[in-house]
Amino acid sequence: MNNPQYIPQEIEEKWQKHWETLGIYRAIDNDTRPKFYSLVMFPYPSGDLHMGHMRVYTISDVISRHRRMKGYNVLNPMGWDAFGLPAENAAIARGLHPEKWTKENIRHMRDEQLKKLGTSYDWQREVTTCDQDYYHWTQSLFLQFYKHGLAVRKDAPVNWCPDCQTVLANEQVENGACWRHQDTPVVQKQMSQWFLKITNYTDALLNDLDKLVGWPERVKLMQRNWIGKSTGAELYFTVESKPNIQISVFTTRPDTVFGVTYLVLAPEHPLVAELTTDEHRQVVQDYVQSTSRKSELERLVAEKTKTGVPLGTQVVNPFNGDLVPIWISDYVLMNYGTGAVMGVPGHDERDFVFAHLFNLPIKEVISKTGSSTVLLKEAYLESGIVLNSGNFNGLENNLAKEKIIAWAQDHKFGKARIQYRLRDWLISRQRYWGCPIPLIHCKMCGIQPVPEDALPVVLPIEGIEITGQGGSPLVRYQDWQQVKCPSCGSKAQRETDTMDTFIDSSWYFLRYADAQNKKQAFSKEKVNYWMPVDQYVGGIEHAILHLLYSRFFTKALRDLKLLACDEPFSNLLSQGMVTKFSPASGRIEKMSKSRGNVVGTTSFFKEYGADSARLFTLFAAPPEQELEWSEEGAIGQNRFLNRLWRIAFELKENNIIDPNCQPLDSCATLDPQAADLLKLTHKTIKAVSLDLEPERYIFNTAIARCMELLNGLYKYVGDQKSAGLSGNGKSSNTQLADLTIADRQLLTNSLKNLLLLLAPMAPHITEELWHQLGFAKSPGQESIHVQPWPIYAETLTIDDEIELVLQINGKVVSKKYVRRGIERTTAEEIALKDDKILIKISGQPIEKIIVVPDKLVNIVVAKK
Repeated sequence: MNNPQYIPQEIEEKWQKHWETLGIYRAIDNDTRPKFYSLVMFPYPSGDLHMGHMRVYTISDVISRHRRMKGYNVLNPMGWDAFGLPAENAAIARGLHPEKWTKENIRHMRDEQLKKLGTSYDWQREVTTCDQDYYHWTQSLFLQFYKHGLAVRKDAPVNWCPDCQTVLANEQVENGACWRHQDTPVVQKQMSQWFLKITNYTDALLNDLDKLVGWPERVKLMQRNWIGKSTGAELYFTVESKPNIQISVFTTRPDTVFGVTYLVLAPEHPLVAELTTDEHRQVVQDYVQSTSRKSELERLVAEKTKTGVPLGTQVVNPFNGDLVPIWISDYVLMNYGTGAVMGVPGHDERDFVFAHLFNLPIKEVISKTGSSTVLLKEAYLESGIVLNSGNFNGLENNLAKEKIIAWAQDHKFGKARIQYRLRDWLISRQRYWGCPIPLIHCKMCGIQPVPEDALPVVLPIEGIEITGQGGSPLVRYQDWQQVKCPSCGSKAQRETDTMDTFIDSSWYFLRYADAQNKKQAFSKEKVNYWMPVDQYVGGIEHAILHLLYSRFFTKALRDLKLLACDEPFSNLLSQGMVTKFSPASGRIEKMSKSRGNVVGTTSFFKEYGADSARLFTLFAAPPEQELEWSEEGAIGQNRFLNRLWRIAFELKENNIIDPNCQPLDSCATLDPQAADLLKLTHKTIKAVSLDLEPERYIFNTAIARCMELLNGLYKYVGDQKSAGLSGNGKSSNTQLADLTIADRQLLTNSLKNLLLLLAPMAPHITEELWHQLGFAKSPGQESIHVQPWPIYAETLTIDDEIELVLQINGKVVSKKYVRRGIERTTAEEIALKDDKILIKISGQPIEKIIVVPDKLVNIVVAKK
């Protein structure tokens, strides 16, 4: 009989529908089993996922499936980060409303891509952030923040396009110009904006990183650097011509204060105009205007040429009485520190470059020995001895820091200070496609929150025209904007800003715990059952903002008594990106549409199947490492699955498989070949089990182990065929049919365990073979994916033979394979009879013999 071919297209969609019908992936709230919350970062519905995206969803799905088989109550949800600028841009380009474009994309990505990958999501908990039943509760949480002083309004600079009359995101500023109007310089404009007070949690966000033992160190380091704790001093410099004005400077290097040769203000510093002399005023005004056209990112680029102009005034260095000039430069930002920095070119690389560029003095105040250098060729950055610093000369510079801060405090010239890089979170967006901010502006009562029973503030759909110009369409939509004040009833206006989309992704994992709740964002009981997330999987590009904002939200909601945990994600896996050769650049680059190196999911699934794609993304590299896409590699996984398919049907057609047989638990009655296969099976179960544990997640070696077991099955079957042909001349198939009960048990259980081990990684083919081979007790009513994870016998993972190392005076001379557990005297005898040992000893007297059981024998001989 000819075995059926492995045609993945004929089985994959069948089993996807079967799983959905059975509902085996639905999580159960408050179940008695241990819970496991498995979460993958939800996607932006851009319209099409390629194989580069599929890696992260496959990794997360394997983790979820494995935990489910381990007996956990698994929550594995999916949703859509659906608000945001790309939808508005698409609306402008395609003439579609953002909602229509977004919903069409979601349908395609869900039904034609994620489901066809064979993912095990609980789709009953699906959330879409642009749906009213989601942003209703985003608004409700915002109001909680507002009522407790965590949402505030203050002025902040924004990127403003004079032609569009709208605010631009940083990514919309190209070479200092608007992305739509290349000849229109973008200007920095002060506007009233809404902020969340994330700085209230600075210390907690920093200190609690130490609790996150399941996070990669590089991600924690990135968050520490973003929070940017700096310990130093705030020092006061008095303006020479205006003694009533002091300029505060924050520095981490107070030990270098005697080396200050200039002071630099941010161009937008409020003192600039007052401190500029008439002869410098025009140059300063031109420079300030020029700086206003640069984004913050442009100003902070380290490699750019330093620019600046003097104001014509000076300050007095309170430590030595030196008069130093005041400059402005765009590398100083008003919203970081005090908006002023002291220039110490002798001991700061940037200041050294700036001083050389503008011919400013360079003073040496620290050297390795405390002696002056004739000419500094570069800034001295190492520790050393203080010099040219008055009473502090001769001190080690770290001790000098403490002494100088103490002196400054005693003389009212400064104080110790801790400075953070982290700033409050600006959430205002002057755009349409986002969650409306639920506040109302009343001339009589001021800012008023929309009452909870009037939520959600619905984003208008009809009558909205999105052009990308003239500001947000909400500003022009008077019918929506004009409302009554909820406090006094007089005419008022809605807030027309919408929220930053990072708001939506900062709590979506909480909504999954109670996605159908119509009365509140989530019930405390359900969210406390599921949280924190046990395993979060997502790209390293989200290591800072998304993760930081989610941590802030969780801590704030804890303080508002809405949940119990203080960290949202216990374990984090940041997968590496998928790369491929790009014809556009001629290099291997990240897979993306813009680079022309995308591999589509639909075409690949049709050609080779989803299981082959899943196995390749898991096998080609460890999850944290970069993966280079290879068509040949993916085809290789398809060949592996074909081999699995063939041997399964060969054993089935020869009636070898006995689904009801008991597993073998001993090698006592088996011949050496059978014993080897039984041990290989148990070693594979142990190895794969360890590889899929959270401490490892090494999927490539797990698949390699499964390949080894498949090879072992083929070898055993091949050996049986060979034995049959040599013994009686029967055909190989006839000989397989004559196998003993023990052989049938062995082959049945080895193949059964192989299917179970592969099930999380290749769910479709394993489900098909599970049913084809009769392992399903109630066909059509069960699944391999809810079977218990296989267990191994530790005794069957230990080899009977070990490699005994033979040494002379600690140097390896020979090796022997011997039975495990031999007596000490037997080990000595084996060593003393070894030919290589005898040659090396060559009659030399033996002083002693050291035996380490089951490891080595070391013969110590007298040295000549």
